[in-house]
Amino acid sequence: MAGFEQDKPSGSQAVLDNIHSRKSVRSFTEEPVTPGQVEILLKAAMSAPSGKNQQPWRFVVVREQATRDKLAVGFNKMIAKAPVAIVVCGETKDKTGADNKNWTADCAAATENLLLAAEALGLGAVWTACYPYDERMNPAIEALGLPGDIKPYCIVPIGHPAGNDKPKDKWKPEYIHHEKW
Repeated sequence: MAGFEQDKPSGSQAVLDNIHSRKSVRSFTEEPVTPGQVEILLKAAMSAPSGKNQQPWRFVVVREQATRDKLAVGFNKMIAKAPVAIVVCGETKDKTGADNKNWTADCAAATENLLLAAEALGLGAVWTACYPYDERMNPAIEALGLPGDIKPYCIVPIGHPAGNDKPKDKWKPEYIHHEKW
């Protein structure tokens, strides 16, 4: 990225390094994730932007093996192998009882903050989608006893990386348009 270094504000290198180092980790050691680390992750998630400041995100921290096994359906078997999983859920109604049209975007922002915090702590994590797939949402709704207005958005298994995963270079200037398409 030509010119990037000169355009970067002073003191921002650690944040940018963390963003560019984030990767999807799908295999974990047996080393536990501490309650303090989980709290740091959740505080980061709840620092995300939120449309109309609704903050519809809700989180279920899952450590019990039996529950993680129930959540590990289809492609996301790694949930059962992680020491902890955080289920990012969204409240689908706003404070007035109307549909909250921002809940998915708000949960996405919270999930990204959680993933970046995991990277900063040296933990591994991966975003596994639930919403809008019934075959992924229903097992989570049942296993976690979620009420009707709470939907599971995604499940993030978290642990200490077992491998040496590398971030992908996703920079594609051809995806960028200026002023018009």
